[in-house]
Amino acid sequence: MSSTPWRDSRSGALLPARQMREGLATETLHAFRGILASAAAHDDSSRLTSACGRLMSSIHAPGQRSASPALPFSGMLQLDIVLKKGNNLAARDRGGTSDPYVKFKLSGKEVYRSRTIQKNLNPVWEERVCLIVDSLHEPLYIKVFDYDFGLHDDFIGSAYLYLESLEQNRPLDVSLDLRDPHHPQQDLGTLDLVVTLAPKDRVDNEAKAGLKAYRWKPYVSKTMLLRRSWKRSSKTQQQSLRLSDLHRKCQLWSGIVSISLIEGRDLIPMDQNGFSDPYVKFRLGHQKYKSKTMPKTLNPQWREPFDLHLYEEEGYLLEISVWDKDTGRRDDFIGRCQLDLSTLSKEHTHKLELPLEEEKGMVVLLITLTASTAVSISDLSVNILDDPHERQQIDKRYGLLRSFTNVKDVGVVQVKVLRAEGLMAADVTGKSDPFCVVELWNDRLQTHTVYKNLSPEWNKVFTLNVKDIHSVLEVSVYDEDRDRSADFLGKVAIPLLHIHNGEQKAYVLKNKELTGPTKGVIFLEIDVIFNSVKASLRTVVPAERKYIEEEQKVSKQLLQQNFSRVKRCILFLINVCNYINSCFEWESPQRSILAFLLFVVVVWNFEIYMVPLSLLLLLAWNYFLLASGKKSRDGDVEAVEDFLQDEVEEYDRDDKDSEKKGFIDKLYAIQDVCVSVQNALDEVASYGERIKNTFNWTVPFLSWLAIASLSVATLVIYFIPLRYVVLVWGVSKFTRKLRDPYMIDNNELLDFLSRVPSDVQVIQYRELKLDPGQSPSKRKRNNPG
Repeated sequence: MSSTPWRDSRSGALLPARQMREGLATETLHAFRGILASAAAHDDSSRLTSACGRLMSSIHAPGQRSASPALPFSGMLQLDIVLKKGNNLAARDRGGTSDPYVKFKLSGKEVYRSRTIQKNLNPVWEERVCLIVDSLHEPLYIKVFDYDFGLHDDFIGSAYLYLESLEQNRPLDVSLDLRDPHHPQQDLGTLDLVVTLAPKDRVDNEAKAGLKAYRWKPYVSKTMLLRRSWKRSSKTQQQSLRLSDLHRKCQLWSGIVSISLIEGRDLIPMDQNGFSDPYVKFRLGHQKYKSKTMPKTLNPQWREPFDLHLYEEEGYLLEISVWDKDTGRRDDFIGRCQLDLSTLSKEHTHKLELPLEEEKGMVVLLITLTASTAVSISDLSVNILDDPHERQQIDKRYGLLRSFTNVKDVGVVQVKVLRAEGLMAADVTGKSDPFCVVELWNDRLQTHTVYKNLSPEWNKVFTLNVKDIHSVLEVSVYDEDRDRSADFLGKVAIPLLHIHNGEQKAYVLKNKELTGPTKGVIFLEIDVIFNSVKASLRTVVPAERKYIEEEQKVSKQLLQQNFSRVKRCILFLINVCNYINSCFEWESPQRSILAFLLFVVVVWNFEIYMVPLSLLLLLAWNYFLLASGKKSRDGDVEAVEDFLQDEVEEYDRDDKDSEKKGFIDKLYAIQDVCVSVQNALDEVASYGERIKNTFNWTVPFLSWLAIASLSVATLVIYFIPLRYVVLVWGVSKFTRKLRDPYMIDNNELLDFLSRVPSDVQVIQYRELKLDPGQSPSKRKRNNPG
């Protein structure tokens, strides 16, 4: 742990503030003993008083003359800090860089946070912060983090600035060595600051006299009042509200950037075969997006749409970089380009051909800037759906009469985050500092932090746009930590179609994998308003991808689980074939006779429209079985649930083993192959389970949509000859590229099935029942998460 440097009077060497304070304390102790001895010998109390006064006024840093009288501990002091730059910071990202930002804390409270410098180990901030303090005994705690999109920012290092070692009215250049308390020997880089301490009265007088107290215009000036108090006063509450308003403003986005990555042209070859395996990374502020990889091509066709949020505080600069995917070693950099979005007109689609630097190729994009609506954070006393007039306007906006205007705007969801009870204690004090995060796919908002509380009350209302009614609302609770990323406390996942409007419910928190309970419950009230026609139309277009998805890891248990899921699908097909074969073998004469008569009738009278009609009848038959209670909607997902419980335990063991051995991280090629096989098995099993769950009415909205589609298909094929239907389909496919060269390719059937949950997702989204006879702690012991 490092502190402010100080020069020795004899050697001129730099001394840390701690060593300076120890020397100062020793000198003070000897001087005070001498004063006491002299006063006792002369029995003169006045001499003792005057001597003590002279001692206090003469105390200063060893070897230096005090530039001013002793600091007025009873008055207010102004601390000006210029955060200049960082040097040789530790790399925390896989690319060998970091996205650093700095936090200042006083008395355990965060008082300042710098902006984030992207991909830089020697960042230059040049930011100024002005703090008003009334005590020099509390050091300023400085922490540096690497920003990662999401929650888990990586800790880089920390340092202390001891205020009692500073002089008045004298700017001091400070270089702080960053340290990790758990690994104090590691070199994590340094921070350069300029620190000035002055009485607040003097600053106020200068301001009144016409002098500007803040002369450095390039710096960001922030002033806040810090008081040491064990109890929260009304002023502190007002300050917290102001900070909450600032926090709320930083979370809200002013617009949406809709980007379609179309293609690349004339990219340079990076592999020995004369080709590349290109993919594209996008960065807008703190948001990142990575496209899919196109193998062995110099003119890739991505046809990939996605959306980014536009924050005015983070600027309008869109950074684009193209990379070549390599297996077994670091990916090769192809080229980059930048785009200033402020130069584009809004509510209009722009076709852009952006050349990469140094003539390394070109990237073609379609970009549309649209204004954001219905995104807000408010208190319980102020929310739009409780206002009858506002609710009427929203109902009208998503009514059936406006089904074909702005098809992407499907609906709106309002989430009231009320409180939590019985949370897990994450701190050594037996308490937690919980805050809540609300996520709807790529949209993310969070509450304030309630310190030292296991039953926090947030009472916040979040309003978000719904772009896909099949999205899942995720509400997570985290513990704010001083030196590390936030600790996970619990999570719930709620599909929007499962929500009952206006119902206040207590949800049992689950673990990270959403497969079992953890300690605590959270109370939510959710309302969803959407247009059914828009929701149906959005079902057959490609689903939105997440900006940043967790990197897949090789897991023996997950591989076994996916293999078992595929095996169950294959066994189902084998059982169907065996059942049909048993009819041929006359194992049951009655069944064989019925099958023979059905075969003759169907073949003799077969028409092509009977194919969708048979699927329609199967859906209707399953609906009848579910309505009569003869069949369960979840089907046979219990077997998958057992696999998931085993996976959680094995996942923890794998993490420990990987930390000890680290062997699998060295074999990138084998890891990529295993991940590919693992994902392929998961995809095959998921599609089989989704087909089953469509007929099982797991999501009634999708099953009704399937019935409507099959009914239309049956009528069309019944009244129109098949050759005409196939002719229209073929002409449409052949002329698609000619009619719209930049149309996004998609398969409507696969897009529909992607909205149906697999058996794993059914378990993850299943709501756990709260046992009223058990406390959260008892439930945790009985059901370890």
